[in-house]
Amino acid sequence: MKVLKFGGSSVGSPERIRKVKHIIESKSSPCIVIISAFEGITDQLYQLGEFAASRNDEYSDLLEKIIIRHKEFIESLIKNKTEQHQVLKEAEILFNELRETINGIYLLRELSGHSLDQVLSYGERLSSLIICNLLDGSIYLDSREFIKTDDKFGNANVDFALTNSLIREKIKHITKNVIVPGFIASNARGDTTTLGRGGSDYTAAIIAAALDAEILEIWTDVDGFMTADPKKVEKAYSIESLTYAEAMELSHFGAKVIYTPTLRPVYKKNIPISVRNTLNPELKGTIISNKFSDESPSPIKGISSIDHIDLITLQGPVMVGVTGTSMRLFGALAKQDINIILITQASSEYSITFAVKPSDSAAANEAINNEFEREIIQNNELKILIEKNLSIIAIVGEKMKNTPGISATLFRSLGRNGINVIATAQGSSELNISVVIKNESLKKALNVIHDGFFLSRYKEMYLFIAGTGLVGSSLLKQFQKQHEMLLREHSLKVNLMAVANSRKMLIDKKGIAIENYNEDLKNLGEKTDISLFIQQMIRMNLRNSVFIDCTADADVATKYREILSNYVSIVTANKIACSSEYSYYQQLKLIANQRGVRFMYETTVGAGLPIIKTINDLVVSGDKIYKIEAVLSGTLNFIFNELSPEVPFSTAIRKAREKGYSEPDPRMDLSGTDVVRKILILSREAGYPIEEKDVEVKKFLPDECFEGDINDFFNKVKDFDAEFEKKRKELVKLNRKWRFFATLDNGKAKVELISVDADHPSYNLVGSNNIVLLTTERYHELPMVIKGYGAGADVTAAGVFADLMRVVNV
Repeated sequence: MKVLKFGGSSVGSPERIRKVKHIIESKSSPCIVIISAFEGITDQLYQLGEFAASRNDEYSDLLEKIIIRHKEFIESLIKNKTEQHQVLKEAEILFNELRETINGIYLLRELSGHSLDQVLSYGERLSSLIICNLLDGSIYLDSREFIKTDDKFGNANVDFALTNSLIREKIKHITKNVIVPGFIASNARGDTTTLGRGGSDYTAAIIAAALDAEILEIWTDVDGFMTADPKKVEKAYSIESLTYAEAMELSHFGAKVIYTPTLRPVYKKNIPISVRNTLNPELKGTIISNKFSDESPSPIKGISSIDHIDLITLQGPVMVGVTGTSMRLFGALAKQDINIILITQASSEYSITFAVKPSDSAAANEAINNEFEREIIQNNELKILIEKNLSIIAIVGEKMKNTPGISATLFRSLGRNGINVIATAQGSSELNISVVIKNESLKKALNVIHDGFFLSRYKEMYLFIAGTGLVGSSLLKQFQKQHEMLLREHSLKVNLMAVANSRKMLIDKKGIAIENYNEDLKNLGEKTDISLFIQQMIRMNLRNSVFIDCTADADVATKYREILSNYVSIVTANKIACSSEYSYYQQLKLIANQRGVRFMYETTVGAGLPIIKTINDLVVSGDKIYKIEAVLSGTLNFIFNELSPEVPFSTAIRKAREKGYSEPDPRMDLSGTDVVRKILILSREAGYPIEEKDVEVKKFLPDECFEGDINDFFNKVKDFDAEFEKKRKELVKLNRKWRFFATLDNGKAKVELISVDADHPSYNLVGSNNIVLLTTERYHELPMVIKGYGAGADVTAAGVFADLMRVVNV
């Protein structure tokens, strides 16, 4: 024999009730069916009672609204007019009883537990009456006749000895489906009582255990127990099987699929529970039994949470080595009927911390103050600390027993994403590990823990991009082009959450379509405020967030410390931060290391060339870099390679700007400032703590060229076309070429324009290519050479893309 229970969401509309009818009738033998009140009715009945007790005249409208809804269900479900009339007549009896009860509460201005239970009972009594009449040949049995409880209205305790006896007497050998209202029972006097939250589940379990049912099926609106709450974790999926212990732990810590006390009666009888989806009955759902399944690759079965708790700590030296303190504490709380959700105690016995519902916090504080009045007030040896706006997360699984590394994975997942653990608890059974965190971090925490323990179909990364110029727009085009490939081959889903240029910024919690970013930014963006942009990014508090800087803006660079401190990784092509004060550069690297995030800046030197990575690898492996010689300006290399009788110096500069090789203002390149920044970065990576003022700069243009605006510059630089052409011809005769060189030698750095002969490695450096020669302890006779494209929006964007992939693969 099977016992089936259908929750409020399963009977929330006539359409869903027809699905329930189909499920019941598809069973091969008669079943006992437990029915909850229609979705939302229990809450309305509770509100109805409160309205009546407070003489709120809206109670009559609400009462009629409840009655009309049930009548509409009857008219929609029972099509035969004669049968429909009969059901309406039976329902009217209950409607009249409800009216009388509510009128009595209104007159007395009192809503006792007894009266409230009576009011609430009409939800299940009406729904089960209607569904019983929908199912041909079914029998209706009132659960109050055989489930007996004490007088604790609202959450009554079951008298199992009497209840089991009555159930077996009432339901012996069934030949037809038996419909039973859930949630309700009665005491020894016959007064209606209720079984508390989730009481319909409990009703089903009590009956299943009493009759030794072969299975208890709980039908709801989800696909069984999930690895996490699907409303908070998009990648959550259904769990095929759980042990009773695993299900109890998940239920205790917030999994609302099933009510925890439900499991006790069937657990004792070893009756399996099947949790199924009424809206998707073909799915297997979750089986709960005493059988442990080791098939899942994950060491945990699920993640559960309680959204809002208060954490209370009792601490002081008077507790150390004193027996009976815990007994006094929890005894005082028990007297006030305060439920403890979690307990943790320091091994020094200096403090005890426990979690309660926020609604119990004040009562708990008062109870503790009363019990420990002498220690707190007179001796000042104890303190009570209350922390609010917190949540609990529990990871659960029998497989955790004797499996090393579980805690490491949990705390690493939280720590790397900037989520602070306020308290933790783990039992010796190793069945669950619980952590307390700030409520504002709950969704983020659930997602990072889920990613850490379960093999999700894909990883997600959330991008915040500053700069939509040549590099930024090229990067976004590459993202758009590679989006499907990233998902297919790297299981990476890239989400663009915010984008900004010098004029406008657009931030959207739902994400921005990469293909439409330019149009959306133009039409929907607001005036750019980089501080506000970063505040919004931090406030979103998304896991795996990356800030991408494709600007050359000093203001943006000053925000890196704040960004990294808030556990957001940075990928940048902006040289300013790493070439500013050495202390700031060092601080950024330190913060990134402490926070467990990435600070990637490969493209600040050499665009997409692996220059910084190579230097890092050499240093980490124990090599010592003695000398760096480099052509680091693709812009200047392009300009000096372009010079010819047909292409004068000023024209070559314009061409470099048009092709996107130069900075937006090419004077940054021509002054040597850009190269100074690059050699500074390479020197620091090589282990030399030099500042910008330490770099010797030999300019090839006079200072007057760098005064005024960009138009003034181009007018002035034309005056030097003839001089550069004359010198170029002299170099051609000598078979030499110009190269703007940056050199680090014995900790001294300089940048200058030199000429090289045909034997020099940089002589044949074409276009905007860069070259770097590294002389090290290992590469002493012949320096290591890195050579390739060193400028251009596309290759720089590709380098940023590569840095981003390194962030993903940490």
